[in-house]
Amino acid sequence: MIFDGIKKILVIKLRHIGDVLLATPVFRALKETFPDARISALVNSGTEDVLRGNSLIDEVIAMDRSIKRSSPIKHYLKEIAFLKNIRANGFDMTVDLTGGDRAAIISFVSGAKYRLGWKSRKGFIGKQYLYTHLSEPNGNRHMVLQNLDVVKGFGINTKDLSVNFFVPEEDRAFTKNILKENSVNENANIVHIHPTSRWLFKCWKDEYMAEIIKWLLDNNAIVIVTSSPDRKEMGKAQRILSLVGSQFTVHGSRLLDLCGKITIKQLGAISEASDLFFGVDSAPMHIAAAVGTPVVAMFGPSGAFNWGPWDNKTSNLEFQISNLETPYSNRNGMQTFGMHTVIQRNWECIPCGKDGCNGSKISRCLEDIKPEEIISILDKKLRDIKK
Repeated sequence: MIFDGIKKILVIKLRHIGDVLLATPVFRALKETFPDARISALVNSGTEDVLRGNSLIDEVIAMDRSIKRSSPIKHYLKEIAFLKNIRANGFDMTVDLTGGDRAAIISFVSGAKYRLGWKSRKGFIGKQYLYTHLSEPNGNRHMVLQNLDVVKGFGINTKDLSVNFFVPEEDRAFTKNILKENSVNENANIVHIHPTSRWLFKCWKDEYMAEIIKWLLDNNAIVIVTSSPDRKEMGKAQRILSLVGSQFTVHGSRLLDLCGKITIKQLGAISEASDLFFGVDSAPMHIAAAVGTPVVAMFGPSGAFNWGPWDNKTSNLEFQISNLETPYSNRNGMQTFGMHTVIQRNWECIPCGKDGCNGSKISRCLEDIKPEEIISILDKKLRDIKK
């Protein structure tokens, strides 16, 4: 496929933090195919730090989601101004990795000669005519590969499938200072635990998570607990910490509570400095994997074949993953991909993609997993680190 005169490219990914991160190989494919082009990324506000510092991206444009709360007239005027600004950029190509109606309109209004996207049965009638090149999605593939499929069929590809997250030096220094202030021994095993998700039905029982933290502390690990500043997530994290017990929460202890106190970049630095990450299916899980930290993650209603933690090293060196649908070949159950482990029940109903069982917001498949199973896996991982 020949694309002429590609000088400016806009990649659209209006989704959440983890979704944006898993799209990074697409930017590499574009940069390798069009090395002289300027590449911009359009993402939702609040997700832009995932891409900041990535040398493959020249500009990150954040769409202000708060305009939805404006009055109808103000909302309309801001939307028009935004679209005018996109068009004024003079993009030659757009790559829509979102698949929604808004992204399709933005792509078309941009005036780009080439507009790549997904074939979708959803959305308004005639949406497919807003694009010039459409690819057929394969829902069985990992999202890293699904994103790349949007451009791969048109001759835009890369052999390097790494998912990259840039950690600034000042955030590495922040983490080093935290460890120094708490007298953390350089030889200690550091475990980063992020027990929450924006979707609480993806979370484990508070008592079980507290039991894991206690076990790690009893086995001389340094445990760093994080969560987003979201009210619900903070509440859950604090309940977990209260169950651990006050003897572990004094200053200088081996349990460091950073819940709601750090940025996305600092979270990446903490994972990078850790020997192991343990948590649930969430954006921090993907960030930990991206910075090269072994991940042990619990999955409930979602499929690891789509969303499992991505191993950069294994994806590029051990086998040609582009010929496979996903490195997580089973529909459910416990699976590994390189250094990462996904823990999930092998029930027929998994993955259901629902927000808990029967609308309860509680996933029985997660609650069925007992701490003893997790401890066995974490124990082996920590022993392997010491070797």
